Amino acid sequence: ILQIAYSDSREQERQVDYLLTQGIDVLVIVPHDAVTAASMVKKAKDHNVKVISYDRLVINADADLYISFDNIKVGELMGQAALSQKPKGNYYLLNGSESDNNSAMFREGYMSVLDQVTDGSINIVGESWIKDWLYENALSDMQEVLKSDQKIDAIIAGNDTLASAAIHVLTEKRLAGSVTVVGHDADLDGCQRVVEGTQYATIYKPIDIEATKGAEFAVAMAKGLSVEANDTINDGKYTIPYYKIEPIL
Repeated sequence: ILQIAYSDSREQERQVDYLLTQGIDVLVIVPHDAVTAASMVKKAKDHNVKVISYDRLVINADADLYISFDNIKVGELMGQAALSQKPKGNYYLLNGSESDNNSAMFREGYMSVLDQVTDGSINIVGESWIKDWLYENALSDMQEVLKSDQKIDAIIAGNDTLASAAIHVLTEKRLAGSVTVVGHDADLDGCQRVVEGTQYATIYKPIDIEATKGAEFAVAMAKGLSVEANDTINDGKYTIPYYKIEPIL
């Protein structure tokens, strides 16, 4: 049974309640809000339903399995790509949605790379968190940022959608291609921008691996079988099994 909450936490909660009335054996949830989804996981577990936290981690929830990419590595690859082009200069961080734990993991990754530059040659001139990962929110943010005379040499964008918004504004300012922009997801239009030269890099996360393994694990759990994760992760309160998939620059 498939339900889509369209970035609405209350709707997602109603949908989980509905699913639990349908006698499901496994709940595979992509949490809109990493914190509020914990109550949904608890409800499921109270109904003896196994829970897979899919792609995004539910915080403080003790899910039975988290399957996602190595999201800190995603951020590290983004930071390394940006530094390879702009080893010094002014950086702007266009982070993803603050309610999505992945955003914090991506940021942890690229900050771990940028923080290694200790000679003061990298200057982070600002950063923002884009609500619900929305293009229009990133667009208005970048329009505001680029209104000023502050020179920006590189933008690390939380994903290719946010990178697209940044490049739209840079194009209006005739700066596209001269400012290094890095995103991730390897969206088709993101890859096309890499070819065009307006976006320097993106990170590919092979979704077929995630989807196939997620389905296999769900079926195994429904049959009462154990699943083999390749790592663990702390969700803020519990250490849970983590099936980690490698991203590709």
